[in-house]
Amino acid sequence: MASVAQTIEGMGRRKCRTESPAERNRRVYETQRAARRGPTPEVLFHKYLDNSRIVKADDPVRKREMRTFGSACAVLFVLVMVYVWQHFSAIEAGYRIEAAKQQVGQMQEQNRQLRLQEAQLTDPERIHTMAAQLGLSAPLPGQVVRPDGVNDPNAPVVAQVATH
Repeated sequence: MASVAQTIEGMGRRKCRTESPAERNRRVYETQRAARRGPTPEVLFHKYLDNSRIVKADDPVRKREMRTFGSACAVLFVLVMVYVWQHFSAIEAGYRIEAAKQQVGQMQEQNRQLRLQEAQLTDPERIHTMAAQLGLSAPLPGQVVRPDGVNDPNAPVVAQVATH
Protein backbone atom coordinates (compact mmCIF):
# COMPACT_ATOMS: atom_id res chain seq x y z
CA MET A 1 0.00 0.00 0.00
CA ALA A 2 2.84 2.31 0.82
CA SER A 3 4.35 1.85 -2.64
CA VAL A 4 1.03 2.81 -4.23
CA ALA A 5 0.87 6.00 -2.17
CA GLN A 6 4.47 6.85 -3.14
CA THR A 7 3.67 6.20 -6.81
CA ILE A 8 0.63 8.47 -6.69
CA GLU A 9 2.64 11.17 -4.86
CA GLY A 10 5.45 10.74 -7.34
CA MET A 11 3.07 11.35 -10.20
CA GLY A 12 2.36 14.80 -8.92
CA ARG A 13 6.07 15.72 -8.74
CA ARG A 14 6.97 14.63 -12.23
CA LYS A 15 6.26 17.47 -14.49
CA CYS A 16 7.46 16.97 -17.93
CA ARG A 17 7.00 19.97 -20.13
CA THR A 18 7.20 17.96 -23.32
CA GLU A 19 4.24 15.76 -22.31
CA SER A 20 0.76 16.80 -23.55
CA PRO A 21 -2.18 16.89 -21.09
CA ALA A 22 -3.87 13.93 -22.84
CA GLU A 23 -0.70 11.80 -22.55
CA ARG A 24 -0.30 12.78 -18.91
CA ASN A 25 -3.93 11.88 -18.14
CA ARG A 26 -3.50 8.53 -19.86
CA ARG A 27 -0.32 7.81 -17.90
CA VAL A 28 -1.93 8.77 -14.57
CA TYR A 29 -4.97 6.63 -15.33
CA GLU A 30 -2.82 3.60 -16.15
CA THR A 31 -0.78 4.07 -12.98
CA GLN A 32 -3.92 4.29 -10.85
CA ARG A 33 -5.43 1.27 -12.55
CA ALA A 34 -2.29 -0.78 -11.93
CA ALA A 35 -2.30 0.28 -8.28
CA ARG A 36 -5.85 -1.03 -7.80
CA ARG A 37 -6.07 -4.74 -7.30
CA GLY A 38 -9.86 -5.16 -7.37
CA PRO A 39 -13.00 -3.72 -5.95
CA THR A 40 -12.99 -2.43 -2.42
CA PRO A 41 -14.43 -5.13 -0.16
CA GLU A 42 -17.55 -4.19 1.73
CA VAL A 43 -17.93 -5.62 5.18
CA LEU A 44 -21.38 -5.84 6.73
CA PHE A 45 -21.99 -6.67 10.35
CA HIS A 46 -25.30 -8.04 11.55
CA LYS A 47 -26.52 -6.24 14.60
CA TYR A 48 -29.37 -7.80 16.54
CA LEU A 49 -31.89 -5.32 17.93
CA ASP A 50 -34.27 -6.51 20.60
CA ASN A 51 -37.36 -4.30 20.61
CA SER A 52 -39.53 -6.67 22.61
CA ARG A 53 -39.10 -4.67 25.81
CA ILE A 54 -40.13 -1.38 24.18
CA VAL A 55 -43.62 -0.31 25.18
CA LYS A 56 -45.44 2.44 23.33
CA ALA A 57 -46.82 5.07 25.63
CA ASP A 58 -50.61 5.30 25.59
CA ASP A 59 -51.82 8.65 24.27
CA PRO A 60 -55.52 9.15 25.09
CA VAL A 61 -55.78 12.39 23.07
CA ARG A 62 -54.43 10.71 19.95
CA LYS A 63 -56.73 7.74 20.54
CA ARG A 64 -59.77 10.01 20.81
CA GLU A 65 -58.72 11.91 17.67
CA MET A 66 -58.31 8.67 15.73
CA ARG A 67 -61.66 7.36 16.97
CA THR A 68 -63.36 10.62 15.97
CA PHE A 69 -61.65 10.62 12.57
CA GLY A 70 -62.57 6.97 11.98
CA SER A 71 -66.19 7.61 12.95
CA ALA A 72 -66.38 10.66 10.68
CA CYS A 73 -64.93 8.63 7.77
CA ALA A 74 -67.42 5.81 8.42
CA VAL A 75 -70.37 8.22 8.50
CA LEU A 76 -69.15 9.92 5.33
CA PHE A 77 -68.72 6.53 3.64
CA VAL A 78 -72.24 5.46 4.64
CA LEU A 79 -73.71 8.74 3.35
CA VAL A 80 -71.89 8.41 0.04
CA MET A 81 -73.04 4.79 -0.33
CA VAL A 82 -76.65 5.77 0.42
CA TYR A 83 -76.45 8.54 -2.19
CA VAL A 84 -74.94 6.17 -4.77
CA TRP A 85 -77.56 3.50 -4.01
CA GLN A 86 -80.37 6.06 -4.32
CA HIS A 87 -78.95 7.41 -7.57
CA PHE A 88 -78.64 3.99 -9.18
CA SER A 89 -82.09 2.97 -7.91
CA ALA A 90 -83.57 6.08 -9.55
CA ILE A 91 -81.82 5.23 -12.82
CA GLU A 92 -83.07 1.64 -12.65
CA ALA A 93 -86.62 2.82 -11.88
CA GLY A 94 -86.44 5.14 -14.90
CA TYR A 95 -85.49 2.21 -17.11
CA ARG A 96 -88.35 0.14 -15.71
CA ILE A 97 -90.83 2.99 -16.30
CA GLU A 98 -89.67 3.41 -19.89
CA ALA A 99 -89.95 -0.34 -20.49
CA ALA A 100 -93.48 -0.34 -19.01
CA LYS A 101 -94.45 2.64 -21.22
CA GLN A 102 -93.17 0.83 -24.26
CA GLN A 103 -95.06 -2.30 -23.28
CA VAL A 104 -98.28 -0.29 -22.75
CA GLY A 105 -97.87 1.24 -26.21
CA GLN A 106 -97.39 -2.19 -27.77
CA MET A 107 -100.45 -3.56 -25.96
CA GLN A 108 -102.58 -0.60 -27.03
CA GLU A 109 -101.56 -1.17 -30.63
CA GLN A 110 -102.28 -4.89 -30.30
CA ASN A 111 -105.68 -4.09 -28.72
CA ARG A 112 -106.52 -1.76 -31.62
CA GLN A 113 -105.54 -4.45 -34.13
CA LEU A 114 -107.68 -7.06 -32.32
CA ARG A 115 -110.72 -4.74 -32.17
CA LEU A 116 -110.37 -4.07 -35.88
CA GLN A 117 -110.09 -7.78 -36.59
CA GLU A 118 -113.13 -8.50 -34.38
CA ALA A 119 -115.17 -5.85 -36.20
CA GLN A 120 -114.23 -7.37 -39.55
CA LEU A 121 -115.04 -10.93 -38.47
CA THR A 122 -118.41 -10.08 -36.83
CA ASP A 123 -119.71 -8.03 -39.73
CA PRO A 124 -123.22 -9.49 -40.46
CA GLU A 125 -122.88 -8.90 -44.21
CA ARG A 126 -119.63 -10.89 -44.29
CA ILE A 127 -121.18 -13.74 -42.29
CA HIS A 128 -124.24 -13.86 -44.59
CA THR A 129 -122.00 -13.90 -47.70
CA MET A 130 -119.85 -16.72 -46.32
CA ALA A 131 -122.94 -18.76 -45.30
CA ALA A 132 -124.39 -18.39 -48.80
CA GLN A 133 -121.09 -19.53 -50.33
CA LEU A 134 -121.14 -22.64 -48.12
CA GLY A 135 -124.80 -23.35 -48.98
CA LEU A 136 -126.17 -22.62 -45.52
CA SER A 137 -129.59 -21.09 -44.90
CA ALA A 138 -131.56 -19.83 -41.90
CA PRO A 139 -132.61 -22.63 -39.48
CA LEU A 140 -136.20 -23.85 -39.54
CA PRO A 141 -138.34 -23.59 -36.39
CA GLY A 142 -137.45 -26.32 -33.90
CA GLN A 143 -134.22 -27.13 -35.73
CA VAL A 144 -132.08 -25.35 -33.14
CA VAL A 145 -131.67 -27.28 -29.88
CA ARG A 146 -129.87 -25.69 -27.03
CA PRO A 147 -127.71 -27.88 -24.81
CA ASP A 148 -129.00 -26.23 -21.59
CA GLY A 149 -132.58 -27.12 -22.49
CA VAL A 150 -133.88 -23.54 -22.54
CA ASN A 151 -135.94 -22.81 -25.60
CA ASP A 152 -136.47 -19.42 -27.06
CA PRO A 153 -139.94 -18.20 -25.93
CA ASN A 154 -140.44 -16.35 -29.22
CA ALA A 155 -139.68 -19.39 -31.33
CA PRO A 156 -142.63 -21.27 -32.86
CA VAL A 157 -143.64 -24.40 -30.93
CA VAL A 158 -143.98 -27.71 -32.72
CA ALA A 159 -146.89 -29.83 -31.45
CA GLN A 160 -145.98 -33.15 -29.90
CA VAL A 161 -148.04 -36.05 -28.64
CA ALA A 162 -147.62 -36.73 -24.98
CA THR A 163 -147.32 -40.39 -24.03
CA HIS A 164 -148.03 -41.53 -20.50
